[in-house]
Amino acid sequence: MNIAYFKHLPGEEQCQISFHLLLDQYKIDKVFNFNRNLAEQIDHSLDRIRANVEKEFQKKNKRKKVKKVTQATEDAATPAAAVRSEQEGEGSTDPMPVVVSLDTGEEKITNITIADMLARLTSHPNVQLTVMDASFQICYNSPEVHAVKLPTSILADFYVSPSRLELHFATQECSSYCWSRGKMPESGNAKQIEWEQIGTEQTYLVQKADIGLHLKFSCTPKNEAGRVGPVTEIISPNPVQAGPGLCPFEVRHLFTQQKLRDGQFRVVSYNILADLYTDSDYSRTVLFSYTPPYALEMDYRKQLLVKEILGYRADIICLQEVDTKVFSLDLVPIFHQKGLAGHYQAKGKVAEGLATFYDGNKFELLEKDGVIVSEILERYPELWDKIRNNKPLVERIANRSTALQLTLLKSKHDPRKHLLVANTHLYFSPDADHVRLLQIGYSMLYVREQHDRIAQQYELATESDLALLFCGDFNSTPECGIYKLMVERFVGADFPDWESNLEEAVKGVTLSQPFQMGSACGCPEYTNYTVGFKACIDYIFYKRGALNVNDVIPMPSEEELSMYQAIPSPVFPSDHIALAANFEWAK
Repeated sequence: MNIAYFKHLPGEEQCQISFHLLLDQYKIDKVFNFNRNLAEQIDHSLDRIRANVEKEFQKKNKRKKVKKVTQATEDAATPAAAVRSEQEGEGSTDPMPVVVSLDTGEEKITNITIADMLARLTSHPNVQLTVMDASFQICYNSPEVHAVKLPTSILADFYVSPSRLELHFATQECSSYCWSRGKMPESGNAKQIEWEQIGTEQTYLVQKADIGLHLKFSCTPKNEAGRVGPVTEIISPNPVQAGPGLCPFEVRHLFTQQKLRDGQFRVVSYNILADLYTDSDYSRTVLFSYTPPYALEMDYRKQLLVKEILGYRADIICLQEVDTKVFSLDLVPIFHQKGLAGHYQAKGKVAEGLATFYDGNKFELLEKDGVIVSEILERYPELWDKIRNNKPLVERIANRSTALQLTLLKSKHDPRKHLLVANTHLYFSPDADHVRLLQIGYSMLYVREQHDRIAQQYELATESDLALLFCGDFNSTPECGIYKLMVERFVGADFPDWESNLEEAVKGVTLSQPFQMGSACGCPEYTNYTVGFKACIDYIFYKRGALNVNDVIPMPSEEELSMYQAIPSPVFPSDHIALAANFEWAK
C-alpha cells in the first residue's frame, strides 16, 4: 500500500501532509504537500486536498483533449470528425468526481480537528487516506531526512561527508547510508547516470578512481524503535577533483604512522580556524588576502583538516574554533569511525567553540564539563574583590564569550590513572594581555577546584594518579604572563601585562597556581603564521610528576609555511599549526 506522511514537530501549530499520487489511467504522477493548522477541521483539510487533486486532474485532462482534438482535426476531411471524436468520448471535459476520505476500515473520520486526528493516530495507527482510486496508509511522524547537502568541493584521497544532514524523528547513529559514483552523460541529465555503490558509511574516503565522477549520497532514516523512513538521495553538485598534492602535514605524519602502545598516548592541540572568521569580504580581502579564495572555503579546508588530524593518530585531541556544524556533521561521524568520541563546548551565543576527542579504546569518559569564564567571575572572591570596582575592566571581561572545557578520563590500561584535560581559547586583542591573564587566572582557579574534588571523589591518593593537561590557543607569547603563570606558578602585581590597557589597568593583583606544569612542545618559533602576525601562542601544558613527555612531533619549517606567503593556504587548512606530543604515565 502507498504511504501518506503526516508530520507534526513539537511546538509547531502546523501539520505537514505529503503523499505521492500515481494514477496511470489519469496520467497523474505528482507529490502533493500541504501545511494545515492543528485547529482546522479535518473535513476542511480533505476539501483542500480534493481541490488540488481536481485541479491536477483537469490540467492533465485538458492537455489530453487538446492533443486528441487537434489530431482529429488534422486527420479528418471535415471539421465534423473532430466533433464526432469529442462526442465519442475522446478527451471528454466532463468533470470527474474526486473522492478524498479518511477512515479506519470500520468508520470514516469526520467532524474532528487535525489535532484530535493526530492524537487518534497515536493510539490507533490503522488509518487510511483514500484519494480517487488510490489508498494510502497513514504514517505519523515517520523518520525522515528533512535536509541534506553535499559539499561543493570533493577531493580524491580525502574524506567527504554531507555538509548538511538534518533528520526528523530519526538519529544519525541508527540511520543507514550509501555512497555511489557515476559519470555524468554528455546530456547533463543526472537521471541517466549509471551508479556503482562504493561505500556504506556516513562518510567516505574518496578514491583516485572517483576523479571526474559525480558522487551520490543516500540516507535511509531510522530511529531507536526500529522505524524506517523513506530513502533520500542527493548528487554532488560537482565531480570529484584531484587533491592539492603532498601537504606538509603529511610529512609530519611520517612520525605518527602507528598508534602508541598502552601506557602511552599522543595529544594534539589545534586551532582549526572557524568558517565564521573566513567567510566575509574583510577576511578574503584583508586578513587572508594572500589565500586563494577556494582555499578559504570550509568545504575545501575541512577535507584537509580531517585528513591532517586523523593522520596524527592521536589519543586525545583538543580543538579550538570549531564550527558547530563542522563538529556535528564532519568531525563526529568521521572520528567515530576511528574509535574517537568527543564533546563540544560552545562559546556563548557564538557559532564556534571547543571540541575535545579521546580514543575510546584507551580511555573511559568519567565526566565532561564546560563553563563560560565570564560567568564564574564572582565564584572566586579572592580575585573578584580585587577587580570588581574597576568598571571598564569588569565590563570588558564580562562581555567576553571565552569558554573552558574539561574532560575527565580514566585509563583502560591502568584504571588507577586518571587524566583531567582542559581546553580553552583565550580572548584576542592587541591591548588585552591583562584580560587574558585574568581569564587564565580564573580558569586555573576552576581547574584547581575540580582537580581537588575529583581527587577526593575518586579516592586518588597519590599525585601521579590524577594527571592534568591544559591545551589551547592562549593568544599569548612566551614572554607574557600566561606562560609565566603556567610554568613558574606565579605572576606578581608589577608584571607589565596588567597595564596593557591603561584605562583598564589591573592594580594590586597577583596570580598563582599550585601545579608543577611544563610546556610539552616547549616554545616553537611559530604556532600561528599569517602576514600580519607570526608567533608562538598555542601550548600543551602538562603536570610534571604525573606525566612524562617522550617525543614531540616536529613542526613544519618556515619554508613550508611561506610556500604560499603565509597560512592558511591550499596545503595548510588553518592559520595555526597543530601541536602534537607523545606522553606516558609517570611511575
